[in-house]
Amino acid sequence: MKNEKLETEDKNIKYDIIICGVGGQGAILASDVFGRAAVVQNYNVQAAETHGMAQRGGSVENHVRIGATEGSLIPEKSGDILIGLEPAEALRYTHLLKDDGIVILNTNKVLPTTVTSGKSKYPDLDEIINSLKTKYKVYAFNATEKAKEAGNRQAMNVVMIGASSNFVPLEEEVLKSCIKKIIPPKTVDVNMKAFEMGKKQIEN
Repeated sequence: MKNEKLETEDKNIKYDIIICGVGGQGAILASDVFGRAAVVQNYNVQAAETHGMAQRGGSVENHVRIGATEGSLIPEKSGDILIGLEPAEALRYTHLLKDDGIVILNTNKVLPTTVTSGKSKYPDLDEIINSLKTKYKVYAFNATEKAKEAGNRQAMNVVMIGASSNFVPLEEEVLKSCIKKIIPPKTVDVNMKAFEMGKKQIEN
């Protein structure tokens, strides 16, 4: 895979990150990591969080704007990368992503109560991925399984941060340092392994 990461030396760079999923998947931690890393590298950064019914497993949408000066919400068709912690939620927010933008997709489904109760049907995973591929560069894998391999499925969000490190204009070591400052000390080894697994998933 060709590394499409932008040069971090250009302090005039603008890069918009969309993080979406459901409550409890760690979208907020991921956005905090990106925001802190941007500050460390002396970028202007603005962020916005939309939680909805996140505490009940509802939709979560976070915006991180590196180099932004015109507001914290990413306009439609402006995002550079969408980090989808859940497949259907990723599909929900693609209107924010620019054509030919990057989608990093965790293929592990989180079924809403409307699906488990039989009131609605979850979209077919292959259909979701194929739909995304018609307009975007898609990297889809089961990040939840990778986190389990690392030692804790709760580290799925860090797997996704590691995967995105191939593209975002933030230095890998800065991202890792910011993760270590946020997570409990006893989970550092697991999370660093999760980060590397996500990074290598894209590289391979």
